[in-house]
Amino acid sequence: MSDQPTTRTVEGRLVPAEGTWMIDPTHTTIAAVARHLMVTKVRGHFASFSGTINVAENPKDSTVEITMDAASITTGTEDRDNHLRSADFLDVESYPTLTFRSTSVEAEGDKWRLTGDLTIRDITKSIALDLTFLGVANDPWGNAKAAFEATAQLERQEWDLTWNVPLNQGGVLVSDKFKIEIEAQATPQQ
Repeated sequence: MSDQPTTRTVEGRLVPAEGTWMIDPTHTTIAAVARHLMVTKVRGHFASFSGTINVAENPKDSTVEITMDAASITTGTEDRDNHLRSADFLDVESYPTLTFRSTSVEAEGDKWRLTGDLTIRDITKSIALDLTFLGVANDPWGNAKAAFEATAQLERQEWDLTWNVPLNQGGVLVSDKFKIEIEAQATPQQ
C-alpha cells in the first residue's frame, strides 16, 4: 500500500501516475474474437501472459510491452484449442510467444490511440488499438489498480494465418478479420 498519488491530470486528461505499472494477469483478459460460419462469434483468450505499462511524465512518451504464451490460447473447446495451437494457426511448437511492443501513444478526444508492433509467428506488423483509461481504484487492501480497455480490428492474413475452409453457401469457416479485446488492470511496481 502506498500514499503516492495514483492519477494526475495532464492537458485536461486524467492519466495514471508516472512510473511502471505491472499488468495483473488475475484481473486482465487478452482475447481474440473471430466469426465462425460467417455468423457467430468465437472468443479465445490467453491464459498466460505478462506485461508492463511504463507511464512517462508526458503520457505520449509512455510504453506498453506484453508477452503472451501461445500455447495458453483457450476457447473452452479442446479440439478447437488444439487446432489453434497447431501449424494451421499459431504453430506453438515453432513460435511459443506472441508479443506487443508499443511505438506511440496519441490522445484522441477522451480516448487514446496506442500504436505498436504485434508479432505472431515471427511476423511483426504495426497495429493501432483504441485505448481507454478507466481510472484507478483501490482494492479492499488499499492496493491501487489502474484499469484500461483496448480494441483493434485486424486481418489474420497479415501474420500468415490463412487456414480456412470454404462453405457451400458461400463464405468461409473462419472470418478473415478478427478483433482484439483487452481488459486490463495494472498495479504500480513496488
